[in-house]
Amino acid sequence: MPTVHVFARDHINTDEIIPARHLTTDVEAELAKFAMEDYDKTFVQRVQPGDLIVAGADFGCGSSREHAVWALRGAGVSAVIAPNFARIYYRNSINNGFLALECDGIVEAFQDGDNADLDLQAGTITNTRTGQALTFVPVPQFALDVQKAGGWLEYMKEHDAADLEAETLNAHSTEAGHGHPGHDSTEFDSAAPNPAAQEKTHA
Repeated sequence: MPTVHVFARDHINTDEIIPARHLTTDVEAELAKFAMEDYDKTFVQRVQPGDLIVAGADFGCGSSREHAVWALRGAGVSAVIAPNFARIYYRNSINNGFLALECDGIVEAFQDGDNADLDLQAGTITNTRTGQALTFVPVPQFALDVQKAGGWLEYMKEHDAADLEAETLNAHSTEAGHGHPGHDSTEFDSAAPNPAAQEKTHA
């Protein structure tokens, strides 16, 4: 079960998620070393792959830097759950295949260090210590597909490859005479000679 790290304050901004002084790289593993540094210097020592962050409202406000998503993902965080998110941070999360889940009452339901059972299909998160279960805003299937692919660019690469394969298969089918554009058997049938009509003509 993933461990929950609670950052209860509202309006945690991108500079607190990853301080601007560390924006000298785009490498997630490097950014991860400084994740949440100005809020909790012990976070990077405590976080484990798959852990969750529970945060207050308007998480990720401030700048539009994608580094704020990369730093948390690089640190191993699998999702952030908050009552709501800054719009740009939420969009950056989807584009990068990172889960940002909106859930009312989430801060009150967890203490730092609790374990959680996160069920994306059911849309629930359960505190395994208390048994309390909360429902979060369902994640659109499209966003789940992007998350599974690892981000928007990877998702598009996969779909471009799939579309190319489909086009290739369709081309082979057309060459074999199946599904040929404009082919209508009735056109050929109506144009074919009618033996009975020919007999009447020559009678």
